[in-house]
Amino acid sequence: MHRQALRHLRSADPVLARIIDRVGPCRLRADTSGSHFDAVIRSIVYQQLSGSAAFTIFTRFRDLYGGRTPTPEELLATPDETLRGVGLSRQKIAYMRDLADRVVRADVPIHALHELDDEAVVAALTRVKGVGEWTAQMFLLFRLGRPNVLPVLDLGVRKAIQRAYGMRKLPSLERVRKIGAAWSPYCSVAVWYLWRSLEVDGLSGTPPEKRQSGGAAAKRGTKRPARSRAAAASRSTRARGTAAKSRSARGRRRAR
Repeated sequence: MHRQALRHLRSADPVLARIIDRVGPCRLRADTSGSHFDAVIRSIVYQQLSGSAAFTIFTRFRDLYGGRTPTPEELLATPDETLRGVGLSRQKIAYMRDLADRVVRADVPIHALHELDDEAVVAALTRVKGVGEWTAQMFLLFRLGRPNVLPVLDLGVRKAIQRAYGMRKLPSLERVRKIGAAWSPYCSVAVWYLWRSLEVDGLSGTPPEKRQSGGAAAKRGTKRPARSRAAAASRSTRARGTAAKSRSARGRRRAR
């Protein structure tokens, strides 16, 4: 599926070619389930939350409407108290209502976004409160499957470039654009590999599609790593030992 993109990226950028070899096959896919409105609502809910917490809130939100995302009209008719009851913040409710209102007024052509070019999609979505350039670009990449998206604001992309190209500090946005110019017209595949390179190296940098999808890990709940559990057990043992010594010392003082 991405054969032509990989050929171009390998020949255009030797550094990225090494990342491609290390990461393996490209599994970048657009998520076409549901509607465009569903996708933007989900993005708003998932903002600044861990995947498991956002998955729980989004599931409760959909349960209000029989397990589906509401229509814009249904969302506008739902009281704030009901939405707050599923864990949504007042700010996110305001963002969601602004999106729904703009869709109803045809200010955002939500059902025709796939017919617009990349710049027009970003311009339409960023009219909505709480939807910035990064969120709009993630929509282009993971919803519409656009091939040439370069999210220069993404911290994971900048971290991966810093490591791969041996930079002492995070690259500026302009530097990211200059490096990414060689990847065009397949920037989307390039940034997917950059995100995955952080995972392969065991660094933080969960790819956006995982942060916004609430996958199997979110359904199961987050399990602490073994090292964290061991550390917690060690702290608990030390705490019990300290408490025992304290009780013993008090007993000796009373005996005197």
